[in-house]
Amino acid sequence: MFQASDFIPSKYKNFIGSGSFEWSAPSNIALVKYWGKKENQIPANPSVSFTLKNCKTITKLAYAKREKDTNFSFDLLFEGKPKEDFKPKILKFLERIELYLPFLKDYHFTIDTQNTFPHSSGIASSASGMAALAMNFMSLEKELNPEMTDTYFYEKASFLARLGSGSACRSVKGSVVVWGKQENIKGSSDLYGIAFPNTIHEIFNNYQDTILLVDKGEKQVSSTIGHDLMYNHPFAEKRFAQAHKNLDELISIFENGNLDHFMKIVESEALTLHAMMMTSMPYFILMKPKTLEIINAIWKFRNATQIPVCFTLDAGANVHVLYPENVKVPVLQFIKDELVGFCQNGQYICDEIGEGSFAK
Repeated sequence: MFQASDFIPSKYKNFIGSGSFEWSAPSNIALVKYWGKKENQIPANPSVSFTLKNCKTITKLAYAKREKDTNFSFDLLFEGKPKEDFKPKILKFLERIELYLPFLKDYHFTIDTQNTFPHSSGIASSASGMAALAMNFMSLEKELNPEMTDTYFYEKASFLARLGSGSACRSVKGSVVVWGKQENIKGSSDLYGIAFPNTIHEIFNNYQDTILLVDKGEKQVSSTIGHDLMYNHPFAEKRFAQAHKNLDELISIFENGNLDHFMKIVESEALTLHAMMMTSMPYFILMKPKTLEIINAIWKFRNATQIPVCFTLDAGANVHVLYPENVKVPVLQFIKDELVGFCQNGQYICDEIGEGSFAK
């Protein structure tokens, strides 16, 4: 296991003038939720997520050597056009990671990024965006230090991504990713995500996630503020203990493929996340009435058909409908017949488990 100090490099061996890299990084959906964090983007509890395949950010990083300056130098393009309102978040990210990538002020960067999912769709792009940017920066560092191992490359990339957006560390490598120290999961760390190291039953291969876009507007409460409200939350310690317990139970569920137990934990985690929001001070609600309509329809369908379909939620109103590939036909028919009407402009996205980030 790496410590933060292991990611501070000594002198680089190579000189690199200019060039470019391009990486795609996916979004992810947490099954056990992370809600509440400590200093330096350290999670208050561990989490585990499915990596998605189709919802991803593609980022090209062009770099050109310059005289070292006291300031960072970069241009930011979103879908080929300047995007000034994204720049403060990128600047904050660069400030956080400079200790670990001391070459950052030696170059001017052009960051050109785009998403495969609709902008302002209500799908969080910070995880995929920060992961893609971290992968590009690590590609440049690997050019400067060619002896770097693959393990170091990916775990440092996850470490850096976490400093941009906590959940971004789960978008680097692996189909099922654990972030946060968990006693029964070898190699787990608060500093970066790791591919789930234990056995995963074949029922979870190509697991499907259909994302119902209930509300594509800006959230009235940011995730950062929501995390901060866990500091003095009356139920925080119980919640953190619950996350550890649920993650422990998922270890055996992933091995034996017990979908009834899987669905109970996943849905309970989603509802607990929103219960924490509703019981913080100040309190807030990110679900919408149509979110609840969808949940009730899923429960009714599952009870009537015994088809193993369940839901999870992120910190918003959208619903992720999770189900194994072998029931894809009836579930998609159910979604078209009964759930699309609850989606804004009838929009939904079909996705499934992916493997993580890829160089383009």
